[in-house]
Amino acid sequence: MKNLSSILVVAIVAILLLVTSAFTVHQTEFVLVKRLGQIISVKKEPGLYFKMPLVDDLKYFDNRILTLDGEQPARFNTSENKYMLVDSFVKWRIIDPSKYYVTIKEGGEAAAEDRLSKVVNAGLRTEFGKRTVHDVIAGERNAVMNSLRQRADQDARQMGIQVVDVRLKRVDYSEDISKSVYDRMISERKRIANQLRSEGSAASEKIRADADKQREVIIAEAFREAQKTKGEGDATASAIYNQSYGKNPEFFAFYRSTEAYKNSFKSKSDIMVLDPGSDFFKYMRNPRK
Repeated sequence: MKNLSSILVVAIVAILLLVTSAFTVHQTEFVLVKRLGQIISVKKEPGLYFKMPLVDDLKYFDNRILTLDGEQPARFNTSENKYMLVDSFVKWRIIDPSKYYVTIKEGGEAAAEDRLSKVVNAGLRTEFGKRTVHDVIAGERNAVMNSLRQRADQDARQMGIQVVDVRLKRVDYSEDISKSVYDRMISERKRIANQLRSEGSAASEKIRADADKQREVIIAEAFREAQKTKGEGDATASAIYNQSYGKNPEFFAFYRSTEAYKNSFKSKSDIMVLDPGSDFFKYMRNPRK
């Protein structure tokens, strides 16, 4: 019984030692092993590992890509001395757990993001200070992000961190100059609108004047053609009258007199004062003739 008790005690102690010495490394993490405050190994591959119980200490770090996204946009000054509001985010991950732990100490992920944020802001301040507003908004935005990523990654490597990517989500004017910019844009649009109205009015007047000129020309040409046609008609009528008169002058005189009678006595109210011996009544005085 005494030997059995000893065996049980030894077995229990062995199991406890085995349990306290074994640890698992998952695929999404690194494990740093410390012994008496000194780093002795870093476990990067997933699996089951062992440590010295009560002597070794373990530190776990996430090996996935993390995102640093600022809550508020930061203000940066361009080469034109204009402040811009910049909203950015950073993709980063731990690549050297030993250097990361030594640099960050016990601050953890929050301390790492704080230092990384300062590195990125310093890079943004440098990049924006070399460029104009147009460059950072449209012209060289990709160049800014690439240069910033390289600079931030170079500084972050000293902390055991890799900067995977840096992106500018929004670049805008600060509130104190946005109003003046919008006012200037509105003024410019109004100036262009007024210029277009003036050009349109001038073109309209030109078209109207040209149309009036063409109308006068057309009317003049039409009047000329009408007078020419009328003259030709009168000439033809005179020729016909002459031919008719030549064939029978007496009948022609009689016909002209009857036309004159009809035109003179169209209305009962018409009054004519003539000498009864006038030639106008020649055919009335002697109708048989």
